This record gives sequence, structure tokens and C-alpha cells, in this order.
Amino acid sequence: MTRTESGSVQPFRQLSDTCAARLPRSIPPVLRVLPTLKPSHWQAAAWVALVALGLAAGIGMREPMPADEPRFVLSAKAMVESGYWLVPHRGQEFYAEKPAVFMWLQAAAYTLVRDWRIAFLLPSLLAALVTLWLTWDLAARLWSRRIAWHAAGALWVCLQFGLQAKRGQIDMVLVALTTLALWALLRHLLVARSRGLLWLGAFAAGLGTVTKGVGFLPLLVLLPWALLSHRREAALPRTGSALDWLGAGFAFLAGTAVWLGPLLATLALDPDPALESYTRELLFKQTGERYANPWMHVQPWWYYLQVIATLWLPGALLLPWLVPAWWRRLRRMDPRQVLLLGWSVLVLVFFSLSPGKREVYIFPALPALCLAAAPLLPGLLRKLGVQRVLAAYLAVLSGLATMASMAALAGWSDWARRLAAQREIPWSDERSLLLWLLTLGFAGCVLLAVFGARRIGNALVLFTCWLWATWGLGFMPAIDASGSARQIMDRAGQAIGPDAELGLIAWREQNLLQADRPVAEFGFKRPWHEQWREAGDWVRAAPRRRWLFVLGEALGPCVDRDRSLAIGQSNRRSWLLVPGTAVAGDCTTPPFPQDLPDRE
Repeated sequence: MTRTESGSVQPFRQLSDTCAARLPRSIPPVLRVLPTLKPSHWQAAAWVALVALGLAAGIGMREPMPADEPRFVLSAKAMVESGYWLVPHRGQEFYAEKPAVFMWLQAAAYTLVRDWRIAFLLPSLLAALVTLWLTWDLAARLWSRRIAWHAAGALWVCLQFGLQAKRGQIDMVLVALTTLALWALLRHLLVARSRGLLWLGAFAAGLGTVTKGVGFLPLLVLLPWALLSHRREAALPRTGSALDWLGAGFAFLAGTAVWLGPLLATLALDPDPALESYTRELLFKQTGERYANPWMHVQPWWYYLQVIATLWLPGALLLPWLVPAWWRRLRRMDPRQVLLLGWSVLVLVFFSLSPGKREVYIFPALPALCLAAAPLLPGLLRKLGVQRVLAAYLAVLSGLATMASMAALAGWSDWARRLAAQREIPWSDERSLLLWLLTLGFAGCVLLAVFGARRIGNALVLFTCWLWATWGLGFMPAIDASGSARQIMDRAGQAIGPDAELGLIAWREQNLLQADRPVAEFGFKRPWHEQWREAGDWVRAAPRRRWLFVLGEALGPCVDRDRSLAIGQSNRRSWLLVPGTAVAGDCTTPPFPQDLPDRE
């Protein structure tokens, strides 16, 4: 007897068939199919719905926060308001650190939903769902549907995936494109020759390159494939003719031309010096020079080991079991593992060779490693040692969340009040945050009690759903006012009154974005003393009506400090309001010791 005929399932099937037969014919075919779905389909749909709800929870409930989010929204907003989408702007200056593609996506999302609080997070949300599906589908094609669920689940529970999915930054979209490129290239290389898939993979890599400069990384999978084909040529499918690979090269260029094409065409027709300088900085300084000789985020060679050990939890806890199993499969030259692991190692080595390192740089390798781990997970999750380690991980997280929140709420510890004071968070918001943290701890304890160590995988998936729901519904809204600079900009607007004019010096993107009125700004990367020179001319034209919002450490000697107003702290910086009448007219501000252009 097959499973579908067993007593435990047969009644459900009979009930489904009866319901389907009695449905009115006017009901759409899609809805008529629902009652006939198998229990496994309903279970899969429930898991997908929970994951989607966890990712979407809280969207629209907060403003953009540093790092990166305000500058991207500022650029996207300028595109929508000006109608000029070719080059992103940050205030009056070109924003040359990143290409325009991600800002295009945010601006396009705004044209659909007409709400920036939703639009700035929508590209990352959709990219996360696409990445999960691509991971599932590729695992199903390389192994089986059962393995596919383990691959998608492994990616879902890793902390870095959720963190990036809930942020309005480029990296989640980049990972969706690199995973799409790998999905297409690996299907072509390992499953069956397909010119369309080969070209799609190359196009996605090109588009990823003009989304963020390292989008070409999926093409490195051809290196382990070349080694593998040399060792096991007879066991691999044919991978295309010279014409196919030539077409792939053109497809890659077509992907980069999505943005570079209009940019270079505009330069050819109108060689604007400012646009030429922008193009040189983006294509050379922010790519090759930033990789070889970075000026920020300099870290030791082992930096990514700590990233893996923390942000890739709980997956990193399984490495003592995964590494030996991977080594055995590599020795057998399993082509799936050789390409997935070989490419992941190349990505790690590529970024480790550069002195400049950030945790998000190696994020593109995470889906590939989850794919490589997926066929091993069913066996590993039956091991007592693995079950105990994962159960301990969930117990520690849940225990810490429960004890920390209860200690703060009961007054046993003042850590929350100190945090609230440092970030100027009202205690009502801090209390709400603590209550959400308490529910997270309780949820973890309940899941651990219900599922136990034997079904710890299910417990982790559900805990992750509640973790990101708590993040979106509780944590981020609680710190929104202070973290986004909305609170301090509202305070500044109230202090100067509705009829006053405001100028910004040594400002951050969130200050311009959250200002309650049109503001004057005097450049973002310009040295502070040059901003003061232009701001002085501006305030002297109407000194009684005009005010300057100034970073505390950028207050110059030409200002009467006794008449300046300390407006508060935001994003770990102190800010001042300077009335126009407090700025001396016959004074020149000298360069500041730290007065260098802000380079990301």
C-alpha cells in the first residue's frame, strides 16, 4: 500500500475530493484546486507563508536608518522628484560610491506604492523571497525536493540572511542576482546543456556588476568546472559550443549595459566634466582602487572567520560535521559539491585578499554553502550531537532574551535605561521593545519544549520566523525616531519655528531626508571650512530668519558658541543649532584637522 492510500491520509483525500466536486463552477480554477491539494502541499504552503510573513513583518513601520539606507532613499527620492534617473544624487552632488540600479528599484517601488516607508524595503524583501526560491529550485534539480526544503531552511535560519532581507541596502538584491546567475550556470553545467540558461547566467552576472561591483563573482564557478572537466570529462554533460560562450560574453555585456549603456551614451553626446569625474570615480576609484588600496573598513586577514562564526549561526555550528563530509565528497569529485564549494572558497579568498573587509562582502557565498550542506542535513539532524548543539543554541538565545528583558522590566538591571538614555529613546518605546524581546524568549522556550531536540530543525525555522517578526514589529519601530534622525530633525524644526529657514553643515543623509522643510545644504563631501564659507554668505542674507544645523565637532571659530543651542544626539553624534545672528561676518573658518571628504 502506498502512502497516499494509507489510513491516515485517505480520509483527507476523500474529504478533499468531495469538497472539490461540490464547489460551484463559477469559482476560479485556481481556487477549485485548493481543496484537492495533498497534505504535504498544505504543509509546504504553510511554511512558505510563515517565512513570507516573517520577512514582511514591520514593513512600512519605520524610516530609513544608517548605515546606507538614508543615502539610497535620498538618491531614489531625488530621481522621482527631478525625473533624472541616470545618475544618483546626494543633495546637490553626484553620489558616486554605488551605481544607480538599486536606487532605480527603490524609485520604481515608490511609483507603485507611493509610500517611501514601504518602497525602500520592498526590493530587499522581494530579493530575499527570490533567493529562497532559487536555492530551493536548484537543490531540487541537483538532488530532490526533500533536499530542496533543507537547503531553503538552512538559508532561512542563518542570521545574516534575515538581517539583510530586513534592510534597505544593496546586498540582498546583489545576492539575488548572484544566486540567479549560479542557478542558471549550474543548471547548464551540471544538469543539461542550455544556451538560454548560460546566457541568462551571464546576463545576471553583468546586471549584478552594475548593481554592485562584485556581481561578476558567479563567473568564477567556471574555474572549478574547468578543473572538474579536465578530471572527469566523460561524466559531465556537454557545456556548449564556442558560439554559446561567445553569446555568454555578449550577454554579460548586455547586463552591464542596462546602466552603463545610457551613461556612456550620455557622455559621448555631452561630455560634461562633472559627469566624466563621476564616471571615473565610480568605475576606477570605487572598484579597483577600493579593492587594492582601501581607505575604510581595513580588517585583518582572518576577519571573515569571525563573520562566519557569528552571522552564519546556527549553520556555523554544524561545520565540525560538515567539513569532513564535504571533504569526502570532494575526494570523490562529486561535481555538485566541487562547483558549489569551490566557488564559495574562491569568493572567500577573493575578499580576504583585500585589506578592506565588511561582513556583507561574503554574503553571496551563503546560499551556495547552504546548497552544499543540504544533502547532508537529513542525516546530520538525526545525530544526537547535532541535535544537542542546535538545541543548546536555541536555549541560549531564548534564555538570554527572556532574562535580559525580565531583568530590565523588573528593575533588576538598568542596562535598558542606559541604552535608552544614550540613544534618546523614550522609556515607553524602550518598554515596548523589552516586551517584544520577552515574547521572543518565551517563544523559543515553548518551541524547544514542543519540538525537543529530535525535531530541532522545525523549531529553528519557526523561531526564525518569530525573530524577524519581532525585529520588524517591535525592535525597529522602537528605535525608529532616534535611529532615523526623525526625532532630532523634528526637534530642530520646532526650535526654530515654522517660518525659519534651515541650512545644514557637516550633515548626514538622514538629516536631509528627515528635515521637516526644504533646506539649504552646501555640499556633502566638501571640506567643512568650505561649507562654512558658503553657509556664511547664505545666513548673512537673512540672519534673523536663517539657522544652521551643525555637527558638534564641526562648529567653527566664527560662531558665538554661547548663542548656539545644543539640540541633542543622533546616531552617536552631537548636533547644534546656530542662529544666523551668531555667525560673524568678518571671520574666515580655517580647515579642520579631521576635515577630509567623507568617503564610504
